[in-house]
Amino acid sequence: MSYLRVLTAVLAFLLLPVPRGFSQTRPDALQEYRNGNYEQAVSICRNEIIANPNNQESHVVICWSLLRLGRYDDALAYARAGRNINRYDPRIIEILGEIYYFQGQNTEALQYFQEYINLAPEGQRIEMVYYFSGEIYIRLGRFRHADIALSTAVHWVPGNAAWWARLAYARENAGDLAEAVSAYERALSLNSQLSDARRGLERTRQALGSR
Repeated sequence: MSYLRVLTAVLAFLLLPVPRGFSQTRPDALQEYRNGNYEQAVSICRNEIIANPNNQESHVVICWSLLRLGRYDDALAYARAGRNINRYDPRIIEILGEIYYFQGQNTEALQYFQEYINLAPEGQRIEMVYYFSGEIYIRLGRFRHADIALSTAVHWVPGNAAWWARLAYARENAGDLAEAVSAYERALSLNSQLSDARRGLERTRQALGSR
């Protein structure tokens, strides 16, 4: 076959119409999640899990997406399945803690958050784990534990004004008023519009003055 005939055949093949339903790029659930398209990410992951029930990445991304959608029972089912695939995947462990946190199951949430800290002390979600733990300790009235957890959270994310305000609140309720004032001031230096921090600062300053 001459060179011209070969070239003609190749060009003819390249110009063939793409069959209907054929996709040149595979749907990317993680990218859809990052773009905020949580329902689309869930749909992609479900199809991937049907094709391969042991696909751990799909279990992780579908759980993240379901958490964003507030569908905690659905997320729990997939998180448990992911835990069965890999018992020590810190992402699944953090997800389980977060699910139980939002469901108000404080003891279970703390257990998973502690397990995450043990497995991944510098993990990608470590700051959130400490923040959630601090909020749980506030719920339980264990304000010194909350102080420790939230102090660690702001160590990882020092620019989060809302977290500084929550740390100040924990310190205030633990009776550490001077430290509470300092944390409230830090919160307001980062965001002067935080009304809770402003009220808390006034309250703790008055309490200190009355001592």
